[in-house]
Amino acid sequence: MSKAPKEVIDRLSKLRTAIDHYREQYHVYDKEEISAEALDSLKDELVRIETQYPELITPDSPSQRVAGRPLAAFKKVKHKVPQWSLGDVFTEEDVREFDERVRRMLFQELHEHVTPAYVCELKIDGLKLVLEYQKGKLVLALTRGDGVVGEDVTHNARTIESVPLALKEPHDLIVEGEAWLSTKELERLNKERAKKGEPAFANPRNAAAGTLRQLDARIAAERKLDTFIYEMGAYDGERPKTQQENLELMRKLGFKVNPHFKSCKNIDEVIAFWKHWQTRSRAEEYWIDGVVVKVNEKRFQDALGYTGKGPRWAIAFKFPTEQVTTVVEDIVLQVGRTGVITPVAHLRPVSVLGTTVSRATLHNEDEIARLDVRIGDTVVLEKAGDVIPDIIAVIPELRPKGAKPYRFPEEVEGIGRIERIPGQVAHRAVEKDSFAQQLRRLSYVVGKSALNVVGCGPKIIEQLMRAGLVSSVADFYTLKKGDLVDLPGWGERSAAQFIDAFAERKHVPLSRFIVALAIPQIGEETSYDLAAHFGTLDAFLDADRNALLEVPGIGETMADEIMSWRKSTHAQHDLQRLLEFVSVESESKKAAGLLDGMTVVVTGSLLTLSRDEAKQLIRDAGGDPAGSVSKETDLVVVGKDAGSKLAKAKQLGIKTIDEDTFLKMLKKK
Repeated sequence: MSKAPKEVIDRLSKLRTAIDHYREQYHVYDKEEISAEALDSLKDELVRIETQYPELITPDSPSQRVAGRPLAAFKKVKHKVPQWSLGDVFTEEDVREFDERVRRMLFQELHEHVTPAYVCELKIDGLKLVLEYQKGKLVLALTRGDGVVGEDVTHNARTIESVPLALKEPHDLIVEGEAWLSTKELERLNKERAKKGEPAFANPRNAAAGTLRQLDARIAAERKLDTFIYEMGAYDGERPKTQQENLELMRKLGFKVNPHFKSCKNIDEVIAFWKHWQTRSRAEEYWIDGVVVKVNEKRFQDALGYTGKGPRWAIAFKFPTEQVTTVVEDIVLQVGRTGVITPVAHLRPVSVLGTTVSRATLHNEDEIARLDVRIGDTVVLEKAGDVIPDIIAVIPELRPKGAKPYRFPEEVEGIGRIERIPGQVAHRAVEKDSFAQQLRRLSYVVGKSALNVVGCGPKIIEQLMRAGLVSSVADFYTLKKGDLVDLPGWGERSAAQFIDAFAERKHVPLSRFIVALAIPQIGEETSYDLAAHFGTLDAFLDADRNALLEVPGIGETMADEIMSWRKSTHAQHDLQRLLEFVSVESESKKAAGLLDGMTVVVTGSLLTLSRDEAKQLIRDAGGDPAGSVSKETDLVVVGKDAGSKLAKAKQLGIKTIDEDTFLKMLKKK
């Protein structure tokens, strides 16, 4: 075995430093300084050198994230730092009692009245992970276990990209955090498991727990776990004086810390933070089930100490989640505008978090089979915060005798024949002109994002359809007052207003007209992209598949749907009839504006603009309105009560402006 030359050793050292730097920038600071392909190329070079000179391999080399041979069993290890559990509170009254208890105990210990500050951190729904470093090198990773003894999962933790194998400074320390799996990764895993005939993971937490406890680390490596580190259990340096400084130090050392923590002066600010995240938690890629509230000052933490179960200075302020039981009275299949069928459980009405619930979606055939939901079953219904109620379990002991497994029928009244979409979990209507689907389609076309006709909702459309007055969008434009006045609930005035509402929509911008065509897969933003690219309706209608694929954001599936729509005799007949009453305004590409080529996100409540109006102003100025903040975002317009998007913009260093500045910039004020 030849000895490695000095220039090879130097190159290897530089490669490791560079790879660790780019890993940290991406996973800790969410900055992609080089492409994933370029980073992979650096890793390949590193592995080639270490393969040629194996004596140069060290445990903290980036190459050592690859999994080794499976373990025979987990080793039990006693924690050097006890792993406490937090008490839970669920209401404002509960957390105020916690605050009063903290202040009372601090007075007893310090003999002075103090008002502690708090740090609020998001409570991630994952699996606790304890990491130990010696001289800055990862040596051990444990699960929480029973708080005294945990399982050694170091082989799996090493495969997690956000876990540093070596710290920036050679400290001895122990940190605690949460291992989690993104909802996107869960979806990918469950698709793969379905292909193999394996049961799906119920939620990201179960998947994370199952992944971290795999004996074969190759499985963990494939599942792309992530982490957030939130506590330092032991540290050989000078301990920070506050919890906020503690979080900042851990991030400085190279750990991934959740960016959405907040320092609060008092318990009122804590409650405001808790309320804020109740409505925004589902916008993140990880599950959040509450807020962890910690006394910020370390000296106050030390004075408060611990009970036998956990710290007196911290509490888990859980989001209000309620589970109730009710009975499935029926399972009804509904059809959407594109023909996709959704099964809906009709429930015995029940109150959940103050709201009476009588419906819950069952998503698809596979979900019904997984839960084994049957008509007559008693089910567990869960609602958390603003999330739509969900059936999470069946109580089989209460199942009525003779209840049969639910099977999708071949034909549904009002919809016609249905079929499962090849390669998907969803069903769709075979016939494209059923009453139910036509009702959904017409409601969509006259709705806010398309023709935006005032006073024409689903109930009115259904009434007109049942009266035989409309079956296509063009029919609305042919209605006369005499057609409407004799219908229940109508009069001269309401009929005139209805007809006038359509008369006001005889000149339609190309982008809205494309939305109104109700082409499957083509929504509002895609319609604007098509309008901006082609400029005129004729150009859009004449474009072949290759021309469609040249439009930014248009993929093969979308292009195929447009081509199929063009070949539909029924769709083309409806188009030509509509063009008898509607003129389409061209939307040629505008000259470069102030926002030309920029991706702009609007977040929070605007005072003078609706969200649609703000999007249109962005488009008029040459910008591209987006729904989420990412590395590609150039500008964020911030309104009142802005939440996670503002926080992410700050984290990524993206420019933010308020509504007033936005309007002045575009000279609209």
